[in-house]
Formats: sequence, structure tokens, C-alpha cells
Amino acid sequence: MTFNDRIDFMGPDFLLENEPARRLYHEHAAAMPICDYHSHLSPQEIAGDVRFDNLTELWLKGDHYKWRAMRIAGIDERRITGDASDRERFQAWAETVPHCLGNPLYHWTHLELRHPLGIENTLLSPATAEEIWITARERLATPQLSAQGILERFTVRTVCTTDDPVDSLELHRRHAQSGAAPAMLPTFRADTVLKIEQAGFVDYLGELERASGVTIRGYDDLLAALYQRLEHFAAHGCCLSDHSLEKPAFVAPPSTAELDRLIERRRQGRALGSDESASFTTAVLLWLGREYARRGWVMQLHLGALRSLSNRGLAEIGANSGFDAIGDVTYAEPLAAILDALDRERALPRTVVYNLNPRDNEMLASLVGSFASDGIPGKLQFGAAWWFNDQRDGIERQLVTQMNFGLLRHFVGMLTDSRSLLSFSRHDYFRRIFCQMLGAQIQRGELPDDLDRIGELVRAVCYDNVQRYLFER
Repeated sequence: MTFNDRIDFMGPDFLLENEPARRLYHEHAAAMPICDYHSHLSPQEIAGDVRFDNLTELWLKGDHYKWRAMRIAGIDERRITGDASDRERFQAWAETVPHCLGNPLYHWTHLELRHPLGIENTLLSPATAEEIWITARERLATPQLSAQGILERFTVRTVCTTDDPVDSLELHRRHAQSGAAPAMLPTFRADTVLKIEQAGFVDYLGELERASGVTIRGYDDLLAALYQRLEHFAAHGCCLSDHSLEKPAFVAPPSTAELDRLIERRRQGRALGSDESASFTTAVLLWLGREYARRGWVMQLHLGALRSLSNRGLAEIGANSGFDAIGDVTYAEPLAAILDALDRERALPRTVVYNLNPRDNEMLASLVGSFASDGIPGKLQFGAAWWFNDQRDGIERQLVTQMNFGLLRHFVGMLTDSRSLLSFSRHDYFRRIFCQMLGAQIQRGELPDDLDRIGELVRAVCYDNVQRYLFER
């Protein structure tokens, strides 16, 4: 390719470097709807069909990717998460964006401005910030760009939120009764109850008691309370769970009497040893896994994050604020033991595992393939490139590993894992990268030059597989 025939910056063929890739994307991928099976979107925004006054409200509040970049660029915290006005915060991001050249945030920023806001021909910078701010406010004032309107423009059919077992799910109920699109389903995220060693565990038992109506004196009571909440989530359409296992461990569960003792010791404010904590976590996780399998739910496991490294940042701003990193733990054996314990009982649910350290790609993809069974296509999934891996090379690494160790035809595809309604542009980003990889393989003679057949694969990964995986029993 010469300078004169280069692809225009982020034009219609962005990331599509050959003719097969362009045809696969434009004829097969681009128009596919979205089922976003893991997000941290606000149920209140969706159910309330919230209108946003400006780009900071819609775009910057809660986006720790952007917060992290602004800190690296030297922006003062007041203009990131502090008491600066929305316009000042937006200006801070505009000052940062030109420094993001080479970072995926540069592409994501302009994808998000283009769709659904229609700001296509202006790059965000300090000089263009006012123009973009005004244009965005004018367009956000239209009914078409309410929360539900934005999701409609992205052709989102289903969005799964992330919800604590004590949540009432009242917003999910109201949204379902309204008949508004898209479908909004809860996800059962019981992390706090698994982490008996953490400071808030005892207080959380009180919250769980109030939500379930079950007095929790011991382990069996805890399971009864969780069962009640599982029933509540099921009544609201839940079909997924999610767990963050920063450092997976497996210790054979002790007796109920010993689990009672561990709960009582924590009520007394006493610390537990690492094996004691791990035995409790293992017991609860295995019980939940059996319940998920019985109900036909999907279990998601997010593995290996190193969270809240800055104690000052945690104290001043809170968790999930951009102070996290890729962990460096090894967990092949304990993860295999967890899956095997459920599999031996024929109680292993369909499971998606996500890793944060790309070093673990091959290990994890080969591990989950060892538990394929029960006539379920892709029963265990090596999940989409997650968090620090969801840039172009991370997505490509995940897809190559998927091709080498599994069956790409059964991969359930991309998700947002985001708190921003504009982040659905990441599905488009993924689809372009995916089609480019397949197109390049066609050009090299590694795949047949059969765009109908390869197009069927594209449609399956973009949407059809996840629909089957979540909703077909």
C-alpha cells in the first residue's frame, strides 16, 4: 500500500485491510444485533430511560479507563473525579486525548463520538472541545439519544447488568413490565459472601438477612438465604452468575460444623487463616455451581485481577477507579480442581472463564477444553479479551488462542464489561478486528475463499452463539 492509496483515518474500512475482510464486515458483521452478556451498566439509567445533559454525564463519570489515562497525562484529580464542573472535566479529557495516540482509547473515543452522536469529522482536542461539547449537548437533547434510544441505535437486543444478591431488582421488574427495549437481565454476583476474610463480611450477612428474610446463624442458614435470593433472581429472568476470583484457590470443604465455626469466628472479629478462608470460599462456590447447573444458568469466572493497588486512591475515591493491574498468580490446578469437583457430580454449569494476564491464554483455553461434555457445544468457554486485553493485539491473541485450542465456531463473542452506554462501540471494534483476521487468512490461503461459509461463522460469533448459549436449554 502506498501513501496515496492508504485507508482514511477511521473511515468506513477502519481496520479492514483487504477485500475479504471488508466484505465479511460490511455484509455480515456490521448489521448484527448485540447481546451484551456482561456489563456494569446502571439499571436505573436503562429502566428510567435517562436523558443526559452533556458528554461528561454520559461518557466520563465512572469510566476508569479514561480516568487512568488522565492521571498518567498529569491531570489533577479534581478535574477527574473531584468537584470540577462537568465542562472542566470534559476539557481535561480533551487535553488528554491527543496524548492517547497509539492507545486504544484514541480509537474508542472517536468511535464513541461518531456513533451514536454523529460527530464524525472532528478530532477531540483542547481546540475542538467547545465545538464538540456544544454539538453533543444539542444532540443529547433529542429524544432519540435517551438511554434506551442509544441502545436502540447500537441495535442492542439484550443487556445483562451486574447485581448483588441483596439487590431488590425492582428496576429490572419495572423495565420488563414496561415492554421497553432492550431486554435487561440481572446477573447474580455473589462476591462479598464468598470472601469471608474481608472486613465487610459480617455487615454483609446482615444485609443478606434483610433481603432474604432468613436469620443467618450458621452455614445452612447462609445457604438458605442464598437460595432465596437465587429464586428471586430467577423470577426476574436471570440466567447468568459472575464471580471475581483474584487468586483462585481450592481447599476441600470442611464439615458444616466447621463452616459454622468459621462464620462465628468472623462475627467475633477474629481473622481466619488462608486455608480456612479458602475452604469456606470453595464450599460456597461449589454449592452455587450446583445451583447454577440445576437452573441452567451460565457461570462466569473473572480470574487474576490485582485490585486497588493505591490505598490512597481507594480511601479517597473508592474501588473500581483505575488503580488496578494485571495479577501474577498461578491458578491452573485450583481452577481445574473447582471445575472437576462439579464435573464429578455432573453439576458443572456452562462456564465462561476470563483471564487478565495474557500469559495464561493457552493454559486457560486448554484447561476449559478438558471439561467439554454433555453434548453442549462450547459448554466451557475461554472468554473474550478482558479489561487490559481488550485492545487490538489482546483481541487478536485471544482469537488466535481460541482458534488453536478450541472451536471458533462456538465462541460466544464480545462484551462491553463497561459502565458507559457508549462503550457498545467496542462490539464494532471487535467485529472489525475479527473480520480482518479472517480476511487475512483467506488471502493467505489458510481459509477457503467462501465468504458465505465464513460469513456464517462471523454471524455466529457476533450474535447467534451467545443467544443459543444463554437461552437455549
